Amino acid sequence: MGVTMNNLEFCFNQAVVSGASYVGVLIEMEGFPQPEVIINKAENINSKLAYYKKTYDEDLNHRFAKGIKIIGCSYGDGFNDIQEDLT
Repeated sequence: MGVTMNNLEFCFNQAVVSGASYVGVLIEMEGFPQPEVIINKAENINSKLAYYKKTYDEDLNHRFAKGIKIIGCSYGDGFNDIQEDLT
């Protein structure tokens, strides 16, 4: 079973509660051999979650671009924390 919108929301909410400096998502894209990591600062957490909720369905497939999917989420105080969780 993959990551769902509920999992993503929980991750973002935990980032806020814990006072994390960053939140990151792991994105899988057709045609690319490896997923990409997108990292956002804490100040963007709420607006980024709102964007993801509008742009991705419950199973985290991109609504408007076939072949793009969120497959992971993590948060931490540094890029290394997130990288360790997502790779």
